[in-house]
Amino acid sequence: MQFTPSEFRAWKQKSITLLGMSGVGKTYLSHQLRQAGWFHYSGDYRIGTRYLDEDILDLIKAQAMQVPFLRDLLRKDWIAIRNNIKITDLGPVLTYIGKIGDPEQGGTELAEFKRRQANYRAAEIAAMRDVPEFIQKARNIYGYPHFINDAGGSLCELDAPDMLQQLTRHTLLLYIQVTDQAEQELLIQRAQQAPKPLYYHPDFLDDYLHRYLQQNQLTYAAEIEPDAFARWVFPHLFRTRVPRYAAIARQGYTVTAAEVAAIRDEADFLQLIETAIARQEATHADHCA
Repeated sequence: MQFTPSEFRAWKQKSITLLGMSGVGKTYLSHQLRQAGWFHYSGDYRIGTRYLDEDILDLIKAQAMQVPFLRDLLRKDWIAIRNNIKITDLGPVLTYIGKIGDPEQGGTELAEFKRRQANYRAAEIAAMRDVPEFIQKARNIYGYPHFINDAGGSLCELDAPDMLQQLTRHTLLLYIQVTDQAEQELLIQRAQQAPKPLYYHPDFLDDYLHRYLQQNQLTYAAEIEPDAFARWVFPHLFRTRVPRYAAIARQGYTVTAAEVAAIRDEADFLQLIETAIARQEATHADHCA
């Protein structure tokens, strides 16, 4: 969706998709808006509770079946296992994605890792395709006037043009850009200090896995220390995502992480979007001059 500042101001039922790297403030901002009466749609939460719920449970049950006491209880249906996924705690989803590397150190075998990556990609696409339906649910069932779509940091990796077109038709795309070098280094540092399971584009994974094995004189992915690879690969992943997001941002509007960090309430947020719209209009006018 494209607007002038006045058109955006007059838009009575606003629907906005937040885009950007993990850690730039999408979920923090979504929580602020939820407190102001917006419907918060978390793509990662939808993935875990709808599209990967059974896969996650199967993984947990497979581990439980290796314990004789739990195996007997499960076989006799004397216990039940369920996921407890929260918007603020997506642990089961992260556990399912896993980390590539030595199984003895908590890693996942390469073929299985790639299978889960493919499942996660399909789930994320499906969750984003659900956005129009949830916009209507938010309004018609729950009575929310405005809708915020908290998209995952890997959205730029999905290579699903129809999904992106659908988001563009139904929501205003707002890209949160990390522009300051110090902010970029801080984001990378955080990810390296507390490595998280990540989604990788298949071409990226094959390329950088090969580089890592060569640099560390390893032969197989099963020899990799999982957290070490996650720390090493994240800066490369971060930098390859920048141009991908920049391309998507041309279909919407861009604000900086610093601008988002300064938001204190809904009014600040709405004013920032108007500023972003006006800024884009001015840039377009300069290019046409």
